[in-house]
Amino acid sequence: MSTTPDKEITMTSATELNRLAQETTGEHGEVVLRTTESAANRRSRITTGILITVLGLLLLGLSLTAKGSARFALSDAFDAVQLPTFSLPGLATVLVCGALATLAGVGYLSGRLHGRLPALAGTVAGLAVMIGFLAWAAAGRDLPFPISNQLNGTFAIATPLVLGALAGVLCERAGVVNVAIEGQMLVGAFAAAVVGSTTKSIPAAVIAAVIAGVAMAALLALFAITYLVDQVVLGVVLNLFAVGITGFLFDQLIQPKSSTLNAAPQMETLAIPGLSELPFFGPVLFRQTALAYIAIASVVLVWFLLYRTKWGLRVRAVGEHPKAADTVGISVTRMRWSAVLAGGVFAGLGGAFFTVGSTGAFSKEITVGNGFIALAAVIMGRWHPVLAAMMALFFGFVTQMASQLSALNTPAPSQLLLMLPYLATIIAVAGLVGQVRAPAADGDPYVKEGH
Repeated sequence: MSTTPDKEITMTSATELNRLAQETTGEHGEVVLRTTESAANRRSRITTGILITVLGLLLLGLSLTAKGSARFALSDAFDAVQLPTFSLPGLATVLVCGALATLAGVGYLSGRLHGRLPALAGTVAGLAVMIGFLAWAAAGRDLPFPISNQLNGTFAIATPLVLGALAGVLCERAGVVNVAIEGQMLVGAFAAAVVGSTTKSIPAAVIAAVIAGVAMAALLALFAITYLVDQVVLGVVLNLFAVGITGFLFDQLIQPKSSTLNAAPQMETLAIPGLSELPFFGPVLFRQTALAYIAIASVVLVWFLLYRTKWGLRVRAVGEHPKAADTVGISVTRMRWSAVLAGGVFAGLGGAFFTVGSTGAFSKEITVGNGFIALAAVIMGRWHPVLAAMMALFFGFVTQMASQLSALNTPAPSQLLLMLPYLATIIAVAGLVGQVRAPAADGDPYVKEGH
């Protein structure tokens, strides 16, 4: 007896349904849910696993050259309380750290890590690579690696990166790509140097930096939101404009009168009474400049604004679905303008660090790409203010580590270490650190229907 095509399809469909039912049913008849990995997730997992595995294998190779003990000092020579210096066996430490990183990478590649395990494996791999590399670099050296100096410098270097990252988070949460963080910080640094030099007032210099950052942000908002210019191209143009205008004014105005226009006062470290006297943690956390404390407070402030206020809810709404937000009466243009201008405040503060917060003088392109690293911190931090600040601290840690290791005469070339933050920037932009999803309307101009 022949079977019609319709019956064949029905029988095939019934067989497939029965097979799926058997696959999704447990031994006692309960339903077992299984998730299917998307192509994007699989690609991200594999690239992340390859990266971690390569770093782990590199550590295993470096362990063969680790000789002697790696010493780490918890205090520097100027601390009132001298903490002991501890040692780790160089070969064993690098070997164990390399093995842990390699196992974490293999776990990613296997696809058997679910739930919180991928984040845990990534954290273990990151710590293993950091500790293993430091142990290899410090093994057999005459001087110990100064941990307190490392952490103190990390906070100082990360201060402008944190503020720049917050500027990027605010803009992109509202749907505006801010590639111009570098330019906003550069103009802020210039304004702080000039005003600080003429007034000899640090508060006046900081206010001038904020005004300059907001002015650059207003240009970004004007052309990106009002005139719908391509935001990435606009950001590049604004960066070039900032380099050009500050360079021109430096040559024509500041350099001929550098003694009066480029000699701003420098911020001194502020010691918090009581807390600054704590062993180890006191000098690291509670003896920083005012801008460092402002950066820490700004992370909390931006988080509160975005996730605990009506304004933040509306900003995130126009960044995810501007048409829906417009339908319920939210002005997309007004919310995006306010977020971009608020971001300009933090970018200007970050720019002030390079002059009144550190050297007291301005030089051409003094920000040296920190705005782009801040943008990478935004991406690596999943457009979240706290996570972006943590990524900024990571970049600061790597940069400070390069200078510390060069003083110890380690086998690692300092030029290679200085490249690490920029290599991490490339990795972040390429999306090799896990799946990241920007706000749905990030970079998309919005035109109200009927206009």
